[in-house]
Amino acid sequence: MTAVDREECSVLWRRRDAAGMEIFHLDTLPHPRLIGTVLTAFEGTPAEVRYEVVCSQAWETRFVRVELLLPGRKRHLELTAPATGHWWCEGRPLDAVAGCPDVDLSVTPSTNLLPIRRLGLRPGQSAEVAAAWIRFPSLEPTVLPQRYTRLDEHRYRYESGGGAFTAELTVDDAGLPVRYGDLWETVAREPAAAAAATGHGGR
Repeated sequence: MTAVDREECSVLWRRRDAAGMEIFHLDTLPHPRLIGTVLTAFEGTPAEVRYEVVCSQAWETRFVRVELLLPGRKRHLELTAPATGHWWCEGRPLDAVAGCPDVDLSVTPSTNLLPIRRLGLRPGQSAEVAAAWIRFPSLEPTVLPQRYTRLDEHRYRYESGGGAFTAELTVDDAGLPVRYGDLWETVAREPAAAAAATGHGGR
């Protein structure tokens, strides 16, 4: 990846089905990095989530840091994946999500970018993946089977749990969600137009 290939953008997302906003930043040099701050609530309790995800140049997750701030308390999670599918937490192997190439943070639409860029599907193609799904507020990692189907240039059908959940994702040229079903929508984006590689391929 060279300076010519660099992608940087900032997005403001709004939650449609519940209280929630996120400000998100993407930078692909020296490695793809996702940084976000989510304001939300869990069972009526105000919460702030700060996260960072660092990937290889093939968009495989290598590092995850999450901070969950609740009134009077804070929770923290840090994961590393030095090799694809080999996860570690606090110096110990995390066998519960072994084999997963992607992380999926349940509080944000941003991590859908990872399989979209990594897989580089063409319209009409589908792929099944397994993500290390981080649930909130427990911060408990678990395996979540997922399926992505590229419907056309900017739309995907997302399925998880064997079809228990489905949503249509409308994405921009970078592969970032513009709208995530009835859950999230873009309020603002800078720059307004992405300068991504053709077909969302990040390799």
